[in-house]
Amino acid sequence: MWLKGMIAAASIAALAACGSNDASGDGTKLVDEGKFTYASSGEFNPFSVMNDDGTMSGFDIEVGEAVAAELGLEPVQHQFKFGGIVEGVKSGRFDAAVASHTITKERLEAVNFSIPYYYSGPQIYVRPDSDVETLDDLSGLEVAVAKGTTYAETAAPVTDNITFYDSDVVALEALANGKHDAVITDFVTGKEAIGSGIKIEGKELLGKSEQAIAIAKENEALLKEINAALEKLHENGTLTEISKKYIGEDITVEPDSE
Repeated sequence: MWLKGMIAAASIAALAACGSNDASGDGTKLVDEGKFTYASSGEFNPFSVMNDDGTMSGFDIEVGEAVAAELGLEPVQHQFKFGGIVEGVKSGRFDAAVASHTITKERLEAVNFSIPYYYSGPQIYVRPDSDVETLDDLSGLEVAVAKGTTYAETAAPVTDNITFYDSDVVALEALANGKHDAVITDFVTGKEAIGSGIKIEGKELLGKSEQAIAIAKENEALLKEINAALEKLHENGTLTEISKKYIGEDITVEPDSE
């Protein structure tokens, strides 16, 4: 009886060890077995927005669900402040971030990135009575950006007067209400804000960026699977369909290749 008890205890311990950060037969590590746990901000319309029931919807959310389906996993979304999402992936809190992260050298030091699932670019937004047209016109002016984004780096060459907000939309609303001189954010977000009635105008486009899914450095097997899933979703038109649903146009194809 004692020996049987020891064997049973060992079996239970082995099963418990598989419950968290489980590694599948191919080496893929997951926060919860059978689930794809991904984070997004819920504050980046139309990419991720909070619903009345506490869930998120939007472009990023549907991409996360589509990737999970390709992986044969149950999608589990988590709302998290944008500025802390990369660290959450790095520490193993989430399997991945599907949160419109631009691929940058700094972020690549903390996490790996998938192939891009859409392309974007920063743009300057100002009030209708502003004389600002270009980045140089922002010299010394107060520019607002969302915490954790790359847009502070975009503004840094012309001004050190940078204000941070928890979300791009809040920054744009504050701009329309007379605060700061300009906002730099993704052109799709700005376009959506204007469409919702926020009284701002878009000015100079400041380049092209690649948005991708972030995965922990040590989870190379999951990175490989996500890349394969995204390639299929590009090829079969699913990403294009999701983009047109939320954006009204296809932002999933690299601009230079069109």
